Amino acid sequence: MSGGSIGSGLPHYGATQPFKRLSPESSTSDMAQLVNGERRLFRSLAGSPESDQNALMDDEKGVRTLGTIKGVFAPVSLSMFSALLFLRIGYIVGNAGFLETVLLFSIAYIILVSTVFSICAIATNGAVKTGGVYFMLSRTMGPEIGGAVGALFYFANVVCCALYVTACVEGLLNSFGAETGAFVPEDGAWGLPQGRWWNLLYCSGFNLANLALCLVGAELFGKFSLGILSLVSVCCVGVMSSFFLDHSYSIPYNITIDQNTTQIVNGTFTGLAHSDWSSISNRWSANLYPNYMQDCQDNDAKVDFFTVFGVLFSGVTGIMAGANLSGDLISPGKSIPSGTLSASLFTFTTFMILSLLTALTCDTTLLHNDCMYMVEFTFWKPFVLVGVILATWSASLSNMIGGSRVLQAVAEDTMFGPFLTFINKGTVKNNPITAVITTFCWAEVCFLVGGLNQIAQLCSVLFLLSYASVNLACLGLDLASAPNFRPTFSYFSWHTSLVGLIGTSTMMFFISPLFAAVSILLCLSLILALNFFSPARNANWGSISQALIFHQVRKYLLLLDPRKSHVKFWRPQMLLLVSNPRSSCSLIDFVNGMKKGGLYVLGQVTVGSLADCNTDPLAEKTVEWLSLIDHLKVKAFVELTLADSVRKGVEQLVRVSGIGAMKPNTILLGFHDDTIPVDDLSSPGSPFYSNKFGGVLEVDRQQEDRMSPQAYVGIIQDTLKLHKNIGLCRHFQMLDRTEVFSSEMKFRVRAGRKKYLDVWPVDFLTSVETDMTDNTSLFLFQLACIVNMVPKWKKHTLRVFMCARAADTNVASKEKELQQLLEVLRIKAETFVLVWDHLASMLETGEMVKDTEQFSLASEEYLLAANEFIRVKCAETAVSFIYLPRPPSNTSQHQPYLSKLELLTRGLPPTIMIHGVSPVITTTL
Repeated sequence: MSGGSIGSGLPHYGATQPFKRLSPESSTSDMAQLVNGERRLFRSLAGSPESDQNALMDDEKGVRTLGTIKGVFAPVSLSMFSALLFLRIGYIVGNAGFLETVLLFSIAYIILVSTVFSICAIATNGAVKTGGVYFMLSRTMGPEIGGAVGALFYFANVVCCALYVTACVEGLLNSFGAETGAFVPEDGAWGLPQGRWWNLLYCSGFNLANLALCLVGAELFGKFSLGILSLVSVCCVGVMSSFFLDHSYSIPYNITIDQNTTQIVNGTFTGLAHSDWSSISNRWSANLYPNYMQDCQDNDAKVDFFTVFGVLFSGVTGIMAGANLSGDLISPGKSIPSGTLSASLFTFTTFMILSLLTALTCDTTLLHNDCMYMVEFTFWKPFVLVGVILATWSASLSNMIGGSRVLQAVAEDTMFGPFLTFINKGTVKNNPITAVITTFCWAEVCFLVGGLNQIAQLCSVLFLLSYASVNLACLGLDLASAPNFRPTFSYFSWHTSLVGLIGTSTMMFFISPLFAAVSILLCLSLILALNFFSPARNANWGSISQALIFHQVRKYLLLLDPRKSHVKFWRPQMLLLVSNPRSSCSLIDFVNGMKKGGLYVLGQVTVGSLADCNTDPLAEKTVEWLSLIDHLKVKAFVELTLADSVRKGVEQLVRVSGIGAMKPNTILLGFHDDTIPVDDLSSPGSPFYSNKFGGVLEVDRQQEDRMSPQAYVGIIQDTLKLHKNIGLCRHFQMLDRTEVFSSEMKFRVRAGRKKYLDVWPVDFLTSVETDMTDNTSLFLFQLACIVNMVPKWKKHTLRVFMCARAADTNVASKEKELQQLLEVLRIKAETFVLVWDHLASMLETGEMVKDTEQFSLASEEYLLAANEFIRVKCAETAVSFIYLPRPPSNTSQHQPYLSKLELLTRGLPPTIMIHGVSPVITTTL
């Protein structure tokens, strides 16, 4: 065989191509093909659908253009600097003191870094596309949770965008405002007008600038961010160097003590070169411990530990800025961890240095009354102005472009159905134009909320909720021990996720209990709404819930020891063997209510041999069965098997169905007769009608004909040998819901006409009086009682019929014994003791006959009389439970045995013939 033929016969998975040695002349094109092949392989391993060609060709078209510095480090650093760097360091140090400032920043960064570790773990565990954190959550926790948290995360970005724009305007007005501007003459000869509506106008102006930059695209944003970070760093270095100058200044502030009293206080700054060790020590001591007094922006605002932490944390929530741009990063798996962690270290170091220098040079009065205290002592005052405007503006820009990418990803997944379809129509070259415009409009709405610190609390809570979800997802992935969760980021562990989860959840309520409660309720509401209504709810993205459920179920199944089972905790574990599922919908639905929280397995045997098939002939049928289960809304498992005969297949199912201690203890069969089945799924009058099952779950009638009466009775014998309870179900296609349930109000005259559940603990194939306390009789009582406990069967009345001879028994005392038995068993039922002398006499021959051969004495005449005896009591009966005698061991008697059962139950309402083999009910505690 030639090498070419081998290569041509191989499927092309990613880079799997026929080998071709690279030549110098074509090395460039060959290398490009090799790189592209590796990318296709990575995507195929990541589970990307082949049909999604547009998304898969993004890299080849050069849409991903951002590296680590421009795409992650610069945006994250600028977002974390934001309003804190020049506007809030004094507010934090002045109120919390240096020691508590270190504590606050440490808590914030521990939470942030723990969350960064979780993000890095998910980002390095597979291919990351557009949407960043939303994409990670939705592909990890499922569409409902991912969509709900993604929506809140989007609005968190919107709120944060508004926060940073508000901070930018605040810094601008503190410099050039007509009333408070540091660069404006005292006579107010010039300056920017101030007021609520003027502030709104300035915010809208910066917001429009963000809109214009975002509409251009991510590449310009990356270059813009890197340039701004360089300028902000220069401004920051200039401000830091000013702390060491040999000068000082003092500013008077007019503060209000009460309604009628004001006081002039002086805030002072003294450069380190202008101070001696004594003055430095005094300022250090004054700024070392907390001194919560007032907000430098709003004198009436409450200030405490959690208020300050809320303001601080809202400024450092920018760790998501890089992850949000995952769709624009060339290598998100490498850029997100390295860029985010290095930016966190860079910003933490900068904040600590500024806090230390502030504590050594400024007194508390200055810090309590002046948010722009740095302006006065900086050797070139525009440093502060430029730094504030650029840091906060770039942070708002980062949130707008990041939020628009999240909205784009949510819209592409059709998470909210038709409500976001307009977003997809406005995407040009992977730049979501419509999403950017939508984010701009939402930011405008947020400007109406109020001051900076009020917006900060809402922003902090929304981000903390998103962080908690990320940590929860990673914690679940690690605890589930999924083999495919092996991130290349080596510093992640479940401990870091747990620290992040506890920290974010706790701080969310400490910052604002009201906002936290509202956010959680909104998140839960969105989860429920998406679970019921989202078009993406059935998307199989690989939910962590399935991995966790598997992990827990396996653990508890091992703890469920069958040797410790007790009869008082017995419950029916059903295996319903179905030959023709299309005609058995009523029976499947009925047994679903009879399981009482136990195991319910639907089994089917297909006659054949795997050796005669090229593939598994049951694979497609399993999917069809699962669709039927969803349609019937039953809680059941499916077990299908392939065997040489139905009897062998049933034995396989009875033996291997279930797992551990959760194995069927009751086997139910349809009755073997010549009744023509009615298709429940295709009959328009059927309550189970559906046009989705055309041509599926069809049964080969020739296969059904292979089942002989001897094989059928042999199945009953095999089941009893395996120590399983057995039930034969007949006439369940006659179970008319309009007659049985009063809730079926389409037929008011007929509704609820069948109102009884009848129990016949009588062996009609023998004249010997049946023991009411044997396993079969008690099993009949138990099953009927369970059905009567089901909500839709609760209004039916349970009736127990007992047969006795008038000549041998006191009928009244027999009925009293029956009532006492039912009372002990805690079963509420009407009791009837029927005289059956005329029937019992037909079974007597005057000769002694073995109990196992008693059924042979039942003639056709007797069986028809017994059938009539039962039938006259069943005019209003919904379901009957009848005693099933053990089948004869002699195979020659199997055909007569089955014929007698057919005559006995002919024309009866839906009937289950039961034979029990083990105790199922107890009277002890």
